Amino acid sequence: MTAPLEVDCQAVKRKLDAGESFLFLDCREKDEYATANITGTVLIPMSELVNRVNELDAHKDQEIIVHCHHGGRSLRVTNWLRQQGFARATNMAGGIDQWSQAIDPAVPRY
Repeated sequence: MTAPLEVDCQAVKRKLDAGESFLFLDCREKDEYATANITGTVLIPMSELVNRVNELDAHKDQEIIVHCHHGGRSLRVTNWLRQQGFARATNMAGGIDQWSQAIDPAVPRY
């Protein structure tokens, strides 16, 4: 089953609220994650992904939703993951910045 290439923050929030099982992947850098993060995300920075992709093997057939700051890096990561066989990788459009504005204002904007 192929997932949509992108979903909005509201769709991700609905999945979380419904208790759906998926990997919520944050591909920002460690300093960005320290500044602001969404509870429940797994941090694998884009700069480390090639060397750490094996950590995702258990999720090969699972939905993976990727986010970054605004959605550009995570879209690149999503496309790369799909090329590696992660057919259900999806980008969260707007990133954590949009999440902060639309879902949880307690998440700092930067």
